[in-house]
Formats: sequence, C-alpha cells, structure tokens
Amino acid sequence: MSIGNAIVLGLVQGLAEFLPISSSGHLAILNNLFGMTTSENGHLFFDLLLHLGTLLSICIVYWEDIVAMFFEVLGFVNLGPLAGERRARYPSARLFFMICLATLPLLLILPVRKLLEGLYDNNYFIGIMLVLTGCMLYAADHMTQGKKTVGGMSVWDAILIGLCQCVAVIPGLSRSGTTITAGVATGLRRDFAVKFSFLMSLPAVLGANILGIADAVREGIDWSCMPAYMIGMAVAMVSGIAAISLLKYIAEKSRFGGFAYYCWIIGVLSVILTLIF
Repeated sequence: MSIGNAIVLGLVQGLAEFLPISSSGHLAILNNLFGMTTSENGHLFFDLLLHLGTLLSICIVYWEDIVAMFFEVLGFVNLGPLAGERRARYPSARLFFMICLATLPLLLILPVRKLLEGLYDNNYFIGIMLVLTGCMLYAADHMTQGKKTVGGMSVWDAILIGLCQCVAVIPGLSRSGTTITAGVATGLRRDFAVKFSFLMSLPAVLGANILGIADAVREGIDWSCMPAYMIGMAVAMVSGIAAISLLKYIAEKSRFGGFAYYCWIIGVLSVILTLIF
C-alpha cells in the first residue's frame, strides 16, 4: 500500500461516505478496475481505519448534538445533571432513542453479511445500484418538503429509515442517499433528514468496525504500511468533515439533483469500463 494509494482511497471514502454517491461502490470500482485495494490483499485493517476516520468526522461535526444526547439521556433516566428538573420534553434524548430504533433493523443483516460481501466483485451489479441511487435522489428532489423534526418523528418513521439503512448495505447503494430519501419520504424536514442520517450511521459504522476487528487480526496487519494507513485515515476524516458540511449546506439551500446525475454517469461508466477491461 503506497501513500499515494492511501490518500486517494481516504479521499474517496471520506467524500463518498457522506455525499450520497456510495463509498462502497466507488471503492469497489477502484479495486476491481484499477487494483487500488482496501480490504483485499491484506489491507482489511486499512479498511477499518478508513471507516474510523469517517466515524471521527461525524463526531467532530455533530459534537454538540452527541454531547446533548448523552446528558439528556442521563437526565431522562435520573442519573445525570438534569435529574430532578421538571421538563416536558427531552428532544436530544428522544433523538437518541429514535437512532437506537433505526439501528435495530441492522441485526437482520448479520446472517447474510458474508453473502453481501461477495457482491463487491461484481461491477455490473454495482453500476446498476449506482443508477438506482441516482433515481432515489432524483425522486427525493421532487417530494413535497416535510416539516417534521425530532419532535414530530414517529417510531415507525425511525424503523422505516432503519430498514432502508439495512438495504443500503448492498454495494453501490448510497447509505446516506437511501436514508435521506427515506427520511424525506416520511415527512422529515430535509435538513433534519440529513442530520438523522449521519447520526444514525454512528452505531452502524462502529458495529461494523467491531465485527471486522476479528477478521483483520486473523488476516494479519502489515505494520510496514502503517504510516500510509494513518495518512489515509486522516484524509478520510478531513474529507468527511468537508463532505458533511457541504451536504448540510445543500440540504438547506439547494437540491440533490447534481448527485443523481453523477450517480447515473458513474454507474453507466462502471458497466462500460468493465466490458472494455
């Protein structure tokens, strides 16, 4: 693993993880067509570090929300500094519980996790899924703008978005694009749908990393590549922060149509390049 490869892969991971264009699809295409590896060929540990970098991105951008959830949950169960205060609502605690509900459907993926990993080698399938991601983003742009935030969000809204996150583990489907579209479809305000999508990815990414640690240890870690690994992780973190900030701005000021066209183009190119090579 060269430092150049690590930088490119870190940049792709950080941008594509949060922009609704599928990081898994882009990394698989780079690997399948150009041999730029992450989890293949002894670099599974690097793949975990890339995801750790994007996890840190979310924590940095949404630090205030994460801290608020922590203390409000403590207060809600009468263990923290909010204990004893008479409050009608705990919005951040409610947000935490909604995230927990949305995370539960991921348990359905565990029995078929290995089967899904086999799809990463199929560029035709990934290309089709990228085209589908573009269709979802295009549809999201044409949905009626919702008004619900955490106070108006229902249990079924959270579960539905969680089920869509489940489906988005398929390579080529954007996790953020799928869950944001689901959030908008349930009537969430678009900027809140973006926030909920990113915050609900925290337990998902953390859980995936924990599950992957054993595999990485069994495979072995190439310690000579560690400088490149760390640089790639740092690039993923910084580019992830930039991507989250950009999508937050777009959610407030514009539409996702540009990403839809991008996914269509990359999906079609993926199929064509696979046929050529």
